[in-house]
This record gives sequence, C-alpha cells and structure tokens, in this order.
Amino acid sequence: MTESVLSHEIYALLDDEYARDILKSTNTTEKSAKELSDECDASLPTIYRRTERLINCGLLEERTRIGEGGHHYSVFKARIKRLTIELENDELILEIEAEPPETMADRFTKMWGDI
Repeated sequence: MTESVLSHEIYALLDDEYARDILKSTNTTEKSAKELSDECDASLPTIYRRTERLINCGLLEERTRIGEGGHHYSVFKARIKRLTIELENDELILEIEAEPPETMADRFTKMWGDI
C-alpha cells in the first residue's frame, strides 16, 4: 500500500465508531471477537471487517490463543501507542508509533507460561 492510500485508510478508520471502540477496548487487554462484539454492541461480521482493516493498517495485531479442550481462537491487541497528524507545507503528515509485533519466541514463552 502506498503511504497516501494507507493514510487515507487510517483517516477513514478513525472516523469509524466501531474501529475506535475496538482500539480502545484492546489497548490494555487482548480481546476475542465475541468479547469485542459484546463490548462494542456490534455484530461479529462488523467486528471481523473492522479488525481486518485495522490489522492491514498495522494498528491491531491478531494472536492465536489455545482454549480449553485444545480449541484455538483469535484475540486482538491494539499496537498503536501514539498517532500524530501534523500540518506541514500544506500537507497532512501522519505518524504512527506502534508496539512491535509479537514474535514467535514471545508466543512460545507465553504459551509455556500458560501450561
């Protein structure tokens, strides 16, 4: 994606109430789609569409969790720490400071700790 397309998508996402609610809800705690659906008062398809767009823009991360009985499911965590928009030389400049994505080693350590 080009920078202008990405910026345009981020501006559109920030204008969307569900996307903002998802980011706020996952800021400190990982949430499943069902939890987000309940908290945001949105259907599961709406949650999945918004999370996909947020992931594509690098604002949200999807992680896999293993539940009881060995079933796995996705949880979502906001990656964004800071977002600034500056007006410079008649141009809007969007800067995003995001958490680094979770690595395989991080996942293994967390999984080992959950056992």
